[in-house]
Amino acid sequence: MPFIPHTEQDIRDMLDTIGVSGIEQLFDEIPAELRSETLDKVPAALTEQALSRVMGRRAAQDGQPLCFIGAGAYEHHIPAAVWEITTRGEFYSAYTPYQAEASQGTLQLIYEYQSMMTALMAMEVSNASLYDGASALAEAVLMAIRANRKSKSRRILMPSAVHPAYRSTTHNIVRNQAIELVDVPYDSEGGHTALDSLAQYEGEDIAALVIAQPNFFGILEDVDALTDWAHANGMLVIAVVNPVAMALLKPPGQWGEQGADIVVGEGQPLGVPLSSGGPYFGFMCCRQQYVRQMPGRIVGRTVDRDGRVGYTLTLQAREQHIRRSRATSNICTNQGLMVTAATIHMAIVGGEGLRRVAQACHANTRKLVEQLCNEHISLRFNRPYFHEAVLSSSLPLERLLRPLYAHNLQPGYLLADDYPELDEALLVCATETKSDADIELYRDHLARVIKTQTTAGCPVKPKMA
Repeated sequence: MPFIPHTEQDIRDMLDTIGVSGIEQLFDEIPAELRSETLDKVPAALTEQALSRVMGRRAAQDGQPLCFIGAGAYEHHIPAAVWEITTRGEFYSAYTPYQAEASQGTLQLIYEYQSMMTALMAMEVSNASLYDGASALAEAVLMAIRANRKSKSRRILMPSAVHPAYRSTTHNIVRNQAIELVDVPYDSEGGHTALDSLAQYEGEDIAALVIAQPNFFGILEDVDALTDWAHANGMLVIAVVNPVAMALLKPPGQWGEQGADIVVGEGQPLGVPLSSGGPYFGFMCCRQQYVRQMPGRIVGRTVDRDGRVGYTLTLQAREQHIRRSRATSNICTNQGLMVTAATIHMAIVGGEGLRRVAQACHANTRKLVEQLCNEHISLRFNRPYFHEAVLSSSLPLERLLRPLYAHNLQPGYLLADDYPELDEALLVCATETKSDADIELYRDHLARVIKTQTTAGCPVKPKMA
């Protein structure tokens, strides 16, 4: 965003208008003993040219590693126009649109975002976004407890194949509200949530079942069977999905006979770059009958008394409007700037473009798995996957990966900390940004390290079946 400073005359005119003699008078309520005359530890100001060189050198220290880590944060191509438009002053500095008459542009954009998300998820309602994917799942759990009036148990079936950070965040948010997250183990061969593992809960009073598609391992779940089982047993279905995958796979609104009830996920793959961990945004959709239990705000389209189209906030049962104890959420945040980028991204790429991105991601991950698998590296699970897969190693991964880091290559996500039973297992990811040369470079580096390790007598573990 370009910075346009006020001239001395601009400043004088503004001070004269409000009736003060100088800028210092604006801060006269701050006690003198709290003021600092000089900032001794702040270095002298640099020119724009010198500052650009300093920041360039610092950015270069991080390098540009070739990244094959996914695990909830994905590197996708973002058309240059997305952030050129997003960072225009009209969007970049716009505040929350409480005054509809002054916020028609922002409100229209959010309305377009909601329309796109409901189409992508085949759902009836979308809110204006939440803080991130993990907190969106926590909000969905709270929403399901409120919405499923037939259930009195305050229990949620939470498969262990759901993202570990999402499960942890959800637990931290709901645990003090007497809500129990019941762990459902994944199938050791397929990496999915098998119906057999749910049989013990048939007929029990449980509020909802969480279904991830794809799950944390990249595995595709049998969403139709899981959805129908949950509904047959009086549970709501909370879908946790990758929005890019939904351009290719069956959307949650079409799962089983009735479709999912609540859909959440992380919107980062839709035009938001990997920016040192954020900011991201969470999305949430639901069926019309549950809309009044949905946290956050919803923008609607209407007409004024002269017949002109207008946009306004239609539902916003948030903490600052009503009693805290009656609010649908006390932490929900509309990540407006990220939603702006996502809306522009989806408008530019289009439905068919998003589908092609998903197809390219899947194809590249299949290539990656084929290239990396050898006598020491094997595919851990036997079910279809989207753009992530789990690889098992018969050699200690720490010793294999250390040389790859030295070659500015991020080979994947180690699973042992989150899943101790998956020791020497690596979650790898390839999006449409990876070329054949990138995949071959990874393969060649890994093959060379394996050869060095086996020649040196590195102990070999039996391969997983």
